[in-house]
Amino acid sequence: MPPRLPPLNAVRAFAAAARHQSFTRAALELHVTHSAISRQIKALEAHLGVDLFERKTRQVLLTAAGHQFHAQVGPALAQIGAAAQSLRGDAGLRSVKINVRPSFAVRWLIPRLPGFVAQHPDIEPQVITSTLAPDHATETFDLALRRGPRGWPPGMQVQPFLEDEALVVGSPALFAQRPVTQPEALSAHVLLLSKSRSKDWESWKKLVNAPRLQPASCLQFDHLHFVLQAAVDGLGFAVAPVSLITHDLASGRLVSPLPSLRLPLTRHYLGMAPDPSAETLRFVQWLQDEISA
Repeated sequence: MPPRLPPLNAVRAFAAAARHQSFTRAALELHVTHSAISRQIKALEAHLGVDLFERKTRQVLLTAAGHQFHAQVGPALAQIGAAAQSLRGDAGLRSVKINVRPSFAVRWLIPRLPGFVAQHPDIEPQVITSTLAPDHATETFDLALRRGPRGWPPGMQVQPFLEDEALVVGSPALFAQRPVTQPEALSAHVLLLSKSRSKDWESWKKLVNAPRLQPASCLQFDHLHFVLQAAVDGLGFAVAPVSLITHDLASGRLVSPLPSLRLPLTRHYLGMAPDPSAETLRFVQWLQDEISA
């Protein structure tokens, strides 16, 4: 008698949450609500009789059982997808898998994707978010975007993509209350930091020759997109990459009180897997057109 299968929708929800280490991003990928993902995973845990995630205030982490289960169901789901694709043949949409960091996905890539979809309705962009370097990726991808020329798998076609720099930014209301015309005035404000870019503040202070400058206090977040949302909401100021705040600056949600004091950052690189498909090449051309524009 074959083994009793778990609820497959719940397995799919688990696989997405395990990849992203986030119920919220899994919900975005599967076009459902955060609570729907949570319910599906609770049902799966009840079926299996083990906890798959350790739930914390702002994040979820895989348990040992969760890691074991994901290592087995991830390839199984990929095999099911490949079997379905082989039957579909060339019919329907063709996909491009893009591996990016979460903040870059939320703040740069996703806001621009509607333009690509409108131009190329026959190609489905699949965004894979990961904080791992491409040479440590846990699933296959067609192209990746990362800072720096290191951490790429052998055989990838890697090329410079986007130059970047960082600015001090905050909400208009924040700087209206306590204006900032010199770096020293930032001592009256709260500094917002992310774990992934915690050194930018110290580098910026060296750039402006104010190494002893201290903010009123600090708030730290796991990811830069949380920092930028906190900045938009007026919780403090941040030293943020221009690449991730273009829309916020254009809309006036964020402003830079010291626009001439710009910290050069490591540029972004684009890497393509060997023998890229025609769809991948079209996506890369679209990316290059976006940069040119």
